[in-house]
Amino acid sequence: MAYVITQRCCNDASCVSECPVDCIRPTPDQPEFATTEMLYIDPDTCIDCGACVDACPVEAIYPEDDLTASLARFRDINAAYFERHPLESNFEPIVAPQRPPKELGRLRVAIVGAGPAACYAADELMRRCDVEVEMFDRLPTPWGLVRAGVAPDHPGTKTVSGMFESAFRREAFQYYLNVEVGTHISHEELLQHHHAVIYAVGAASDRHMNIPGEDLPGSHSATEFVAWYNGHPDYAERQFDLSGERAVIVGNGNVALDVARVLTVGPDELAKTDIADHALDALRRSNIREVVVLGRRGPLQAAYTSPEFLALAHLKGVDVVVDEAELELDPASQALLDDPDVEPSLRLKYTLAEEYAAGRRDPANKRIVFRYLASPTALTGDERVEGIEFVANELVEEGGQLVARATDRTDRLDASLVLRSIGYRGEPVAGLPFDERRAVVPNEHGRVLGEDGVPLPGVYVSGWIKRGPRGVIGSNRIDSEETVEQLVSDFIAGKLATPQGDRDALKALVAQRQADLVDRAGWKSIDQAEKSAGKSAGRPRVKFTTREDLLKAARG
Repeated sequence: MAYVITQRCCNDASCVSECPVDCIRPTPDQPEFATTEMLYIDPDTCIDCGACVDACPVEAIYPEDDLTASLARFRDINAAYFERHPLESNFEPIVAPQRPPKELGRLRVAIVGAGPAACYAADELMRRCDVEVEMFDRLPTPWGLVRAGVAPDHPGTKTVSGMFESAFRREAFQYYLNVEVGTHISHEELLQHHHAVIYAVGAASDRHMNIPGEDLPGSHSATEFVAWYNGHPDYAERQFDLSGERAVIVGNGNVALDVARVLTVGPDELAKTDIADHALDALRRSNIREVVVLGRRGPLQAAYTSPEFLALAHLKGVDVVVDEAELELDPASQALLDDPDVEPSLRLKYTLAEEYAAGRRDPANKRIVFRYLASPTALTGDERVEGIEFVANELVEEGGQLVARATDRTDRLDASLVLRSIGYRGEPVAGLPFDERRAVVPNEHGRVLGEDGVPLPGVYVSGWIKRGPRGVIGSNRIDSEETVEQLVSDFIAGKLATPQGDRDALKALVAQRQADLVDRAGWKSIDQAEKSAGKSAGRPRVKFTTREDLLKAARG
């Protein structure tokens, strides 16, 4: 019996180094790791030891005999990867990362942000060094997109926070939550109290469609909608019109699929999750029967991953609809699909679309409809959104790439709600240089670069503000390890200035500026109160969704 990696895989590669027979691929040092949808276990090499199960932070690995009906197909998905990429084991000894010598003393690092990139960086620092870490976030709660971005019906993905919680129990780590850098403390003051500062602030805004009608009521970003149903305190008061029967999502990445599920899955199913109460109440009153997902390119180029696309087949009371005409491929895409060396994940993406196109329909079910090769041109309506106009695209080769080019064919759909899900965008960080075109802080392997291209001493970045909004939760682990490696190397080389203030001085300074600081005890009180409320309701937790309630809970 072999173990199987399934849909929840977060790609953080914790399992890779734990495998005693080196049968998990791709590994972080392989080029395909950067683009892989998930990791895979070679069924012919696995020795059924279970070491990978204990290492997985999101409970994505199962014995093949324990796979549920919704996960059974992953047995073949794992095997297909190794048919395309035969296993070549590498038993070269693992080189231990360099540790700072004791005579250098204790390293002090501030981390701005409390999402996965920030947490992986903190975890790696505490593994590597005698270190004191202070984590700052403007919200009263940690975990970033794990708490406010992961869909409520994906609770397994959120279990990665348990790994961080366990690592952060040491006194070497301190929370400074509900503290905004730039308001309560400056970049310069952080540097005065630490050897180094890591900014892991993510990509806080989203991209716009730049079409007529985009600002009409009823048009929103998926970012807003996701934050609303996840109980983010900045979005709890938002209103979304769910009175119509059709919603349209522009963009077809995994976030778009999350939103489509939340809009169509039965509220009784969502009531078992940690979805915000205000969102659950609104969804119970929703009239939406159909969600149309628009993608500007074809089914082979869709931004969603095949595991998330596959999961839609197991939704109760929801039909997934693809028109067979939408599956006609351009010559270049057809040639790619016909290539015997095509990646199995790409072939699976198309196979699933074919299966959905041939599937049975139940008129009583809600529908998620996929439309490919379509770009919006306008949102229509007088006082609010009433419909969306779009143009049909064709794929053409330009510079060795397939590019979507508009044709003269147009179409229109009635819709009362339009959500754009076309990508996140980083925002400038006060006191740091910023690349407006790429929307990242310019850096070299995590070292922030000044306008002259020279690294700024003691300043680093990790996560989406470093590399742009791509990858999944676990992608931040390898990214953070790279940043920490640069920081530790600079510390050993004597390139980091000795802090002028210690931990006590920092605590006094912040307390003077922010009376509502939430520390470890405060977050523990919030966490326990939410879980206690959830237990009585048969849910993982019931979230507090306003700062007032969060701070009240923090004070116990």
